[in-house]
Amino acid sequence: MQIFRHFENLPTEVRGASVAIGNFDGVHLGHRAVIGEAGRIAHDQGIPWAVLSFEPHPRSLFMPEGEPFRLTPFRTKAHHIGDLGVDNLIVLHFDEAFTNLSADDFIRQVLVEGLGARHVVSGYDFVFGHKRAGNCELLLQKGQQEGFDFTCVSAVDDGQAVYSSTRIRECLRAGDPRAAALLLGREFEIDGRVEHGDARGRTIGFPTANLHLGEYLRPARGVYAIRAGIDEGSTTRWYDGVANYGSRPTFDEKDTIFEAHLFDFDSDLYGQHLRIGLVDYLRPEKKFDGIDDLKAQIAIDSDNARRILAQDTK
Repeated sequence: MQIFRHFENLPTEVRGASVAIGNFDGVHLGHRAVIGEAGRIAHDQGIPWAVLSFEPHPRSLFMPEGEPFRLTPFRTKAHHIGDLGVDNLIVLHFDEAFTNLSADDFIRQVLVEGLGARHVVSGYDFVFGHKRAGNCELLLQKGQQEGFDFTCVSAVDDGQAVYSSTRIRECLRAGDPRAAALLLGREFEIDGRVEHGDARGRTIGFPTANLHLGEYLRPARGVYAIRAGIDEGSTTRWYDGVANYGSRPTFDEKDTIFEAHLFDFDSDLYGQHLRIGLVDYLRPEKKFDGIDDLKAQIAIDSDNARRILAQDTK
């Protein structure tokens, strides 16, 4: 998949695509229905398949002091979109100037002049342009005038409620990664570069790879059964493991960090990108009376994680 951070002067082979538009934070099953519909149309018509998205997330601009909330920061979002088979990802910079672009100008400048879109696909609730004045009805009307087709994808649900990033965030904050996975269509992943820690885990027999979560939503604090993916060129090697997200109260630490212990792995991961999939929640974070109690509990957590992960395959 090619990634473009502009919409002007795109290569000829990128223009004239079937384009799915949206923010797509999470790339969950509802988002995948929109992107997949654009792909079906592209295949049927023999035209490129593209996704048009926005970075940073609009909420970062309008609520800069808010708590971290992203399910898929850009690198992770691009990875999951690419996995769907999309040809091109066009990413527009969402800033103050962009918010002042009228809905009509967005259609004319971006979709018509920039992308030369042949078909546009969006979810039923997609809004755009200054003061969110643009919607599906406007895209349909303007498409008829400007020469592109438009498809609005209806709400997709699991029989209980519509798939949404909000529902997924609620599941993760409640310590229910399995429910989040059902909405995502895959495990919720944290992707980050392994950082140096205090090496305490290695001294007690459980070395860890340490990640700070950055833009990611903060899941419930506690211990998780995980799968850790190490990218090796075009492939990813997966390891079972156990992880703790929290502030390590036994050692009176204050900062929160995600510490992952990979089973049957003894190499140095410092500086590498690591993908951590949350499979199941084992227990809340706890302060122990000493190192021995902590080691005993980590051993129990590891056994529980191995048992749970043995029931699933990646």
